[in-house]
Amino acid sequence: MPEATTSPVRDLLATAVSALGGQERAGQVEMAEAVADSMTDGRHLLVQAGTGTGKSLGYLVPSLLHDKRVVVATATLALQHQLVERDIPRLVEAIGGVDGVDTSYAVLKGRSNYACLHRIREGVPDDQGTLVDVPEGSMAKKVLELRTWAEKQAADKGTGERDAAPRHTDREWRQVSVGHRDCLGATKCPFGQECFVERAREQAQRSQLIITNHSLLAIDAIEGVPMIPDYDTVVIDEAHELVQRVTQAATDELASNDVDRASRRSQRWVDGGQADDLADAGDALADAISAASPGRFEVVPEQLKDALVLVRDAARACLSAFPKETSESEVDAGRTQAKGLVQEVFVNAERMAAGSDADVLWLSEGGDRVPPRLCVAPLQVWGQMRDKLLSDKTVVFTSATLMLGGDFSSVATSVGLKPSERVVESGAVSSGGDALPWRGLDVGSPFDYGQQAILYVARHLPPPGRDGLVKAQLDEIVDLVDAADGRTLGLFSSRRAAEAAAEAVRERLPHLTTLAQGDAQLPELAKQFVADPHTCLFGTLSLWQGLDVPGDTCQLVLIDRIPFPRPDDPLMSARQRAADKAGGNGFMQVAATHAALLMAQGAGRLIRTTTDRGVVAVLDPRLATARYGGFLKASLPPMWTTTDPAVVRKALTRLAGN
Repeated sequence: MPEATTSPVRDLLATAVSALGGQERAGQVEMAEAVADSMTDGRHLLVQAGTGTGKSLGYLVPSLLHDKRVVVATATLALQHQLVERDIPRLVEAIGGVDGVDTSYAVLKGRSNYACLHRIREGVPDDQGTLVDVPEGSMAKKVLELRTWAEKQAADKGTGERDAAPRHTDREWRQVSVGHRDCLGATKCPFGQECFVERAREQAQRSQLIITNHSLLAIDAIEGVPMIPDYDTVVIDEAHELVQRVTQAATDELASNDVDRASRRSQRWVDGGQADDLADAGDALADAISAASPGRFEVVPEQLKDALVLVRDAARACLSAFPKETSESEVDAGRTQAKGLVQEVFVNAERMAAGSDADVLWLSEGGDRVPPRLCVAPLQVWGQMRDKLLSDKTVVFTSATLMLGGDFSSVATSVGLKPSERVVESGAVSSGGDALPWRGLDVGSPFDYGQQAILYVARHLPPPGRDGLVKAQLDEIVDLVDAADGRTLGLFSSRRAAEAAAEAVRERLPHLTTLAQGDAQLPELAKQFVADPHTCLFGTLSLWQGLDVPGDTCQLVLIDRIPFPRPDDPLMSARQRAADKAGGNGFMQVAATHAALLMAQGAGRLIRTTTDRGVVAVLDPRLATARYGGFLKASLPPMWTTTDPAVVRKALTRLAGN
């Protein structure tokens, strides 16, 4: 860190912190100056900033000082909402009087997150593509309420964003919004001048700072679909989730009913038999899917391969049969959306039929009223990120969890940076014209984990099996929860395990309130959990990340087993196999890295302030006995560690005041 006691970013950060009533944090200052340096010299930066560092200010201040536009991309709507509704407005108010600082900002989301005035005013296409003005059935009242809200937003120059809308379901929102394939385009839409999406883009064009999400960033930078005005630097917050979000954005699906729907919609626009041919191809795909087994395809069955080629060719012919638009043609939403459906079928079938080694193809299980679907995803995304994002922009990656196994290499490699390119000392840049120098920085945490937290590994328990929780594990859970007198967040590897644990605690500790994921919506469960310390909340993956419950509400975090990916996970298993084939250690590079990331996030639920105290209890003895246990433990905060259950029960009892 520079020895000078002052710098523009340090001065502005001090002004902001003072105006906000905060105190200077060394880690925040170090981060802000490192981000500013990265933006100036064009070197990529990975900065791990522990909970409580104040990393939002650590990157927002240098972003506003930078002389070119900066994009901030988050993984979750919760963080995006926090930035836009709280952090940035407060920062702008705090530094608004400082000369030379551009405090303009805008929010950009995917098109389907905004209400569509054309769909609201002209109606929604039915199965035949005819625009129907009035919705029918039980959701009619809610859709009309959403339409009224959107019209008021248009009149008031509001954003038309889904987050600001009256409460609704996904199905109801689809009646007032469109995806990018259904959009007529601003120049052709009669309501283009009022369009919420276009207004958001215009605001972004005028702004120094643009707040968006990982998925939109991936579509813009990697898929090559222009969504974001030109920018110089991107700050990727929650960067530990980036690979998963980019993978999701590049994943396509196809089912026989998608083909049927596209065929029905195109019937009224195509004069020849091409729509019927597409329907026949859909039937062939349905037969091929029913004959195939769910899971990843090592070798695609011939029947399925032939059906995909048939769908691809039929969709291409159907697209060609749509009447050409002329300058005098009246724009018809039904035609645009029908053609969009066929285009999507064609693109997905073409990708799946190609059988590229760069993709993984699998068949989902399906379920109640959900037909099996073919899914295709990229085997890896680091190459695309390196070629299409890192080679063109300066990127700052930040999160509380970037060092896995005590090192940045795993995360750096996953996003497209090479460990050999890391700049350790000033000026030590890798040779080669295509090298992408990067720096890794851990600014620490204001928390004293050694004093505030205990890591307990239940070494005496049997290793977890495939049959769920056994009696010894349930007994251990009940004993720990009893000692903590509630105050427990249980993070489980499956819904079945969470429900079994909840049932055992309810039966044996009836004086406590025990909630299980699925009992109510997650925000309501979290609210109940915070309201009463004598409460336990048990759940699965959505509780591992993002749940913020400071104070004595949560003094025990239970993790039932190391969260390795399921052996039958199509994408993870393919990536692990590819790493082995390339001469690496697929288990450590894929499975152990995945588990380390989740465990670090899960353990991070415990200590949220400098006064929090508690225990992270891992009921999987492999953390203490397996060779990979050291890698996993090095990924966790530096807590005091024990394997003695008596010591832990006494500590929990003291914390609970019993």
